[in-house]
Amino acid sequence: MAQNDYNIVAFIPARAGSKRVPDKNIRPLAGHPLIAYTIAAALESGIFTNVIVSTDSERYAKIVKHYGAEVPFLRPAEFAGDQSPDIEWLQYSLNQLEEAGRRYDCFSILRPTSPFRMPATIQRAWQEFSTQIGVDSLRAVEKCTQHPGKMWVVRGKRMMPLLPLGPAEQPWHSSQYPSLPEIYVQNASLEIAWSRVVLEDRTIAGNVVVPFFTTDDEGFDVNNEYDWQLAEHRVQSGNATLPPVSRPYYS
Repeated sequence: MAQNDYNIVAFIPARAGSKRVPDKNIRPLAGHPLIAYTIAAALESGIFTNVIVSTDSERYAKIVKHYGAEVPFLRPAEFAGDQSPDIEWLQYSLNQLEEAGRRYDCFSILRPTSPFRMPATIQRAWQEFSTQIGVDSLRAVEKCTQHPGKMWVVRGKRMMPLLPLGPAEQPWHSSQYPSLPEIYVQNASLEIAWSRVVLEDRTIAGNVVVPFFTTDDEGFDVNNEYDWQLAEHRVQSGNATLPPVSRPYYS
């Protein structure tokens, strides 16, 4: 089926309580607030019926509406804490929308901390997901640079391998990276899933997950001040490209 045969909603989660980089979702990057680039990419992709920001902040809501996103309701405080799992605000949002007569076949989570995700990235991901049969979701991944086969768990004055696998004569923690099995780590770029995994099974991924391999800066994630400085440097040096934003700068 074509994308137009589905109702698909993009959710952009943007709570206001970030501590490592305060207010990072609305901090200016190349003139626009960080979240503006995710909104622009979602709108320009042409995939979504609606682009909705899930936020607990009236201030954030005003800013994202300027850039073309919807905020039909604020996220309750109990779903906006440091340790609040995604399933809570996602289930709440889908239920609220359904009560308002807006039911969606699919949803995508596009986190605003991945500013270099382009409209073409989203289109490529939808093509991957929509052509698969019998799957629950798709999640962006990239090849890990720090292999878990070389990671350790420390208990007091002793430690043990996180993954005690591989042949006894050549354990993974003592092997060269090229000889280890390829391992991929999820990034914050995007997720796509059928709404039923939330509404029926109360999970955001389900059991059958399609990998979506991001390339270059598509999976770049701003988590701390160093990441922010690196993002600014990559933009200023021309080594990374942000999605074009058609709206004027928010004042």
